[in-house]
Amino acid sequence: MKLALISDIHSNLPALEAVLAEIRRLGIARILNAGDNVGYNAFPNETLSVLAREGVESIRGNHDIASITGDFSRLNPTAASAEEGTCKGLSVQSSDFLMALREYQELDIEGLRFAVHHGAPFDPWEYVRDYFVSGLHLEKANAEVLVLGHTHWPYALRLDKGFVVNPGSAGQPRDGDWRASFATMEIVRGKVMEAVIRRVEYDVKRTMGANRKAGLPEILADSHH
Repeated sequence: MKLALISDIHSNLPALEAVLAEIRRLGIARILNAGDNVGYNAFPNETLSVLAREGVESIRGNHDIASITGDFSRLNPTAASAEEGTCKGLSVQSSDFLMALREYQELDIEGLRFAVHHGAPFDPWEYVRDYFVSGLHLEKANAEVLVLGHTHWPYALRLDKGFVVNPGSAGQPRDGDWRASFATMEIVRGKVMEAVIRRVEYDVKRTMGANRKAGLPEILADSHH
């Protein structure tokens, strides 16, 4: 069985469309999404509509929570400015979609205990960098495979007690590679054989142009190249 893992789309519809096209090309049907679906970019409603239509198994991230509550106090000024615009522009359907999402998921996949969290297990605001990852995170999540987001830096780590994977950011990578990031995982007879970080190019100019047209902070238009 093959899975795709995505996270931190941040309203970047062109990036999401490119990632989904590549996932389809790879013949993968099931997609787990570690949250932060909105924020930063100009396509919140379109992004959520695609996630709903494609049946992507999604959770909320901290930006999703902020857009629902209207509390931007824990976001940096650029993020808060973009999130305020997102909040005002969300359709009823989009708000309902975000409200219905859980803040984490626990799943049984091929006999393996999966957990999907945005930040650290049970704290969507806490960053878990690759150099902080340990078996304690798997224990906290009661999982053999833990999928995380939030950092926008991808990694796939095999530990004694299981796997911890961060697919990076589909919509706003921060590791110096502008391409949309996601991960794939292959499971055979109840064992993870591999987890691979993948990158795909997308229509950056479309995202940048839409961000400028929407009046988002200029840094968000320039951050995609």
